[in-house]
Amino acid sequence: MKIQLILPLLFVVCLIGCNKKEAKSPELSPAIIGQVTSQMTDVMVHDVTNPPLGARFYSYACLAGYEVIAQHDAVTKTMHGRLNDFPEIKKPEGLTHYSYQLSAVLAMLETAKKMQPSGGVMLQKFQDRLIDSCKTIGFSEETIHESKAYAVDISKQILKYAKADKYNKISNFPRYEPREIKGSWYPTPPGYFPPVEPYFNTVRPFTLDSASQFKPEPPVPFSEDKNAEFYKMMLDNYKVKPEGDAKVIAAFWDCNPFALENKGHLLVGMKKISPGAHWIGITDIACKQAKTDFSQTMLITTSVAIGLMDGFMACWDEKYRSNRIRPETVIRKYIDPNWKPFLQTPPFPEYLSGHSVVSAAAAVILTHYFGENFAYTDTVEERFGLKARKFKSFNDAAEESGLSRFYGGIHFMDAVENGWIQGKAVGDWVIGTLVDVKPQGVVASSH
Repeated sequence: MKIQLILPLLFVVCLIGCNKKEAKSPELSPAIIGQVTSQMTDVMVHDVTNPPLGARFYSYACLAGYEVIAQHDAVTKTMHGRLNDFPEIKKPEGLTHYSYQLSAVLAMLETAKKMQPSGGVMLQKFQDRLIDSCKTIGFSEETIHESKAYAVDISKQILKYAKADKYNKISNFPRYEPREIKGSWYPTPPGYFPPVEPYFNTVRPFTLDSASQFKPEPPVPFSEDKNAEFYKMMLDNYKVKPEGDAKVIAAFWDCNPFALENKGHLLVGMKKISPGAHWIGITDIACKQAKTDFSQTMLITTSVAIGLMDGFMACWDEKYRSNRIRPETVIRKYIDPNWKPFLQTPPFPEYLSGHSVVSAAAAVILTHYFGENFAYTDTVEERFGLKARKFKSFNDAAEESGLSRFYGGIHFMDAVENGWIQGKAVGDWVIGTLVDVKPQGVVASSH
């Protein structure tokens, strides 16, 4: 599938003079923040970045931009004292002719370039075009130079914080091997990939006290008994024939970076976005629709990214605890050896549904900022040939996202339902940690 080319850079030129001798630098449009995260998404699709790791990339890049804003906007409070072990980010000294908005954007890019494998090449091209556009609309060479110097300094501090989250130590753990226990997860066709991020729960969370803080109810236990609840759930999956809207829903929320397609004797990789990338895209849509300002857009995007990271940590902690078998594996063994799910099964244990968890968490966060009945049109998947879908609220979208995994044949229903519960708990916790709690719709009501 072809990836959409980068959107034109949008700026609001605001040459309002401080006095007759000197003018302020132009202001950047809030839309540039979504363009940066979109570029990050392109890199992740290119690199086939797994969903938890993608959330980690978004989070640190957004934090870099956010902390620049926090040093210049009295309403935007630093994450120091809010996030686990988050340091006091020091403002660079000796810089006087920078644009803090440009510094914020460049800090996001500088951080992402260092954390994403192909970021150094792909994001640098975007950054070069950004700087050329800044020159065109009136930024001086001095302002651009100092803005970048500011960004690099902040990015180094954020990257130091990122390095301390222990993700780089995961490679030292022993290789994860499937358990020889009935009902346990086993690699699925066609790729039979090894499990993704089995030790992600050892990484430092942003707001949770641990990855197991919101440990869900245990899954329905595996059983070969045809009268058992598990066997009945298995039959429910087997009987689902995605047709009409159910088929559309399953395809719309597929978001599987690991998909393979049989073409003769070849398996061809189909690159797609992750569920976290989908919700970052929804965040961009909502901010544009509500016309949030630069600082609000950075706050909301950063909050959602942090919620995605902690949501994946909570979900992945349970996945490798319960280690439950996928519908595809068990149905083929006990019911129909030729059965295939509508969606391709991703390479990790079944319980909980990651889509359900992170969608519910993101929906809670976005609902806090935009309100319960924020209707919008989701165009995120148009770039992959899927038609836009309309939603009455973020919670409606989160519910549909979870159901898509059941319709697609890759999750049992208890993984979906308990995933929603865990995700909502994570979202509530993130909001309670990051912001001074206010009535829902604080952003929407101001426009």
